[in-house]
Amino acid sequence: MTETARRGFVARLAARLSGSTAALRGNLSGLAAYGPLDEAFWDAVEETLLTADLGPEVGLRLAEDLRRESERLGLRSGKDAVGALRQMLLARMEWRPRGLNDEGRPAVFLLVGVNGTGKTTTAAKLAARYREGGERVVLGAADTFRAAATEQLRHWAEVAGADIVAGEPGSDPAAVAFNAVQAGVARGARAVVIDSAGRLHTKTNLMQELEKVQRSMAKALPGSPHETLLVLDAATGQNSIQQATTFGAGIGLSGLVLTKLDGSSRGGVVLGLEEQLGLPVKLVGMGEGIGDLEDFAPAAFIDALFAPAA
Repeated sequence: MTETARRGFVARLAARLSGSTAALRGNLSGLAAYGPLDEAFWDAVEETLLTADLGPEVGLRLAEDLRRESERLGLRSGKDAVGALRQMLLARMEWRPRGLNDEGRPAVFLLVGVNGTGKTTTAAKLAARYREGGERVVLGAADTFRAAATEQLRHWAEVAGADIVAGEPGSDPAAVAFNAVQAGVARGARAVVIDSAGRLHTKTNLMQELEKVQRSMAKALPGSPHETLLVLDAATGQNSIQQATTFGAGIGLSGLVLTKLDGSSRGGVVLGLEEQLGLPVKLVGMGEGIGDLEDFAPAAFIDALFAPAA
């Protein structure tokens, strides 16, 4: 990310998060105003991190790590400690690889997640990213148990200028995914993006169904899917972490996509997700437009989170 792009991302993200993170940024400003690092200060640090939607375990661990780091470095003031917290969070985020694994021809993506997270529109936005280069993209409508999902994807495919492969309502999702990947290979597509079901109208276990979809994709193109991305609604806070845990235990995930990262979301959920799951947030949805899907940049995110409260 260039410096100009980073500044633009920080500005957009700060504007999106201004309402929901005002209390957190205010607390951080208050911590920075402390003089000696006494017990009252460390109690305030703990309270701040526990209310940041990181999750209680992560919040307490970060508070302990910050205290230990401050003692090791001999920091004297709240300003020094808040600066150390910023660097500590950045170090924990920056080491994770975030670039999409899209070297395959076609690059094959499987999007998973519960209904209502913005999974279908994210599939279209991801397709649009590759269509910007004028290359062919195939969308696979593997959420066959929800007719509205297929129709929604048809609409977005038209907007993005992408091909679409769909089946009859209630048809086998794995078969649709297989056909979509085969079509991408046959048509020389740059990317294939598969939208999947968030729940099933049958007694079949969702995770078993998604594993079957993954196997079918691998049969159509060995090594695929190159990315299995879990789409989460950032506004749901700790519920997102619970969802991610369920999907992570059921199928192999390569990364996360956070949608609705706006005034209703809790910024701390990004840190909490990565700390608890060990998975990188790779993409973030910054709006409703077809082009509103951006690469996640940890430094820009931390800049926005630590921006002075208005």
